[in-house]
Amino acid sequence: MSHRGTFFRQSGWLMVANVGGGILMWVVHFLGHIIGRDQYGEFGALLAGAIVIPTIPLQMVMAQQTAKALAAERPRELAGVLRLIWGGTFALWAVAALVVLVFQNRILRDWQISQPAALWLTLLSMLFCLWLPVFSGVLQGQQSFLWLGWSSIFNGIGRVAVAGIAVMALGLGATGMMIGVLVGSMAAVGVCVWQSRSIWFQAPLPFDWRSVLSQIIPLMLGFGAFQFLFTADTMFAKGYFKPEEVGCYVSAGTLSRALMWFVLPLATVMFPRIVHSAAKAEKTDLMKLVLLGTAVLASGGAVFLSLVGPWVVKFMSGPAFVALASSLLPWYAGALVPLALANVLLNNLLARSMFKVVPSLCVLAIGYGVALTQYHKTPVEVLQTLGVCNLLLFGVCAWYTWRPGQPVIVARGQAGKANA
Repeated sequence: MSHRGTFFRQSGWLMVANVGGGILMWVVHFLGHIIGRDQYGEFGALLAGAIVIPTIPLQMVMAQQTAKALAAERPRELAGVLRLIWGGTFALWAVAALVVLVFQNRILRDWQISQPAALWLTLLSMLFCLWLPVFSGVLQGQQSFLWLGWSSIFNGIGRVAVAGIAVMALGLGATGMMIGVLVGSMAAVGVCVWQSRSIWFQAPLPFDWRSVLSQIIPLMLGFGAFQFLFTADTMFAKGYFKPEEVGCYVSAGTLSRALMWFVLPLATVMFPRIVHSAAKAEKTDLMKLVLLGTAVLASGGAVFLSLVGPWVVKFMSGPAFVALASSLLPWYAGALVPLALANVLLNNLLARSMFKVVPSLCVLAIGYGVALTQYHKTPVEVLQTLGVCNLLLFGVCAWYTWRPGQPVIVARGQAGKANA
């Protein structure tokens, strides 16, 4: 009971922090009234470019490595892994920056970006978006949820304060809003770097890189497939629809994804606990409790959002957005409910190193990308495609969770009797 009390207290704090940080980031979208629908649509596409970075898999990799290393009392090996991943993300970003430099004109034309500065601010934001999950994953693995929540709040404060000044005082449009994204990301990274200093300040020890890679690669692929299903639709919409339609789509997407950020803390707190239990061969039924809570919160949130959506859209984006964005909200929110449930099952599977699910997820993600290139006559058709693929994702995760012959995690003293 004490463990469950701690779990709900930590989850509750992360929900409060996510909602608080999310509200602050949501306030930024009110600036769409000032910059206009075309500039707002441009900002939405640039923001999607930043959030499509595999932040979720990066964070979960570091959370898993941290929880596992601390359970085995190997923090100095963890320091070596952390430094390697930190340096590797910078190297990947540098290569991406070179590619953007070479193809800058084509990217500006295809993405309908009016100012090159906005593109380069987005690219710089991507660097901090790469570093944020690395260090926030360490906090998650340490179960330091207090500061993990504060990093989200500081991210929102930095984004709304700087973007407001840049747009209202300097008239910088989408470029000014991207400056806010950059500053908010820098603030969040600063919090996580400082609070994880006890790990990365340590002198690193050599580690078994083959063993680490055998865990990192499936985690990256599995959570990467999940993030693609979570974020890719906005980028496709930018290429297929008119600027005013994209603005409405972004508005509906912003509200619907808020539903996900509300329920994600349950799985966020669950993941390192299950990693720790699996490392010590301890029994836990936490996943069932989290799945039930997520189902109730996500379903109720989707119904609530569908009912109050027209008023919220009008308040947030203006009357011009109401008709189309409100018609999209039930489809968007409904499509994300099975994604939220699948996320719980996926966190449970990968926390236990049950990586057989990963190839199926990769095939599904590729199929989703191909489907979006074929079914995009209307925004609703895009969301229907998203909903079908999310249901398939939930089905795949459910099969690998409850199929016959699954290994059983038992208490340490009974580990020898566990099924292979």
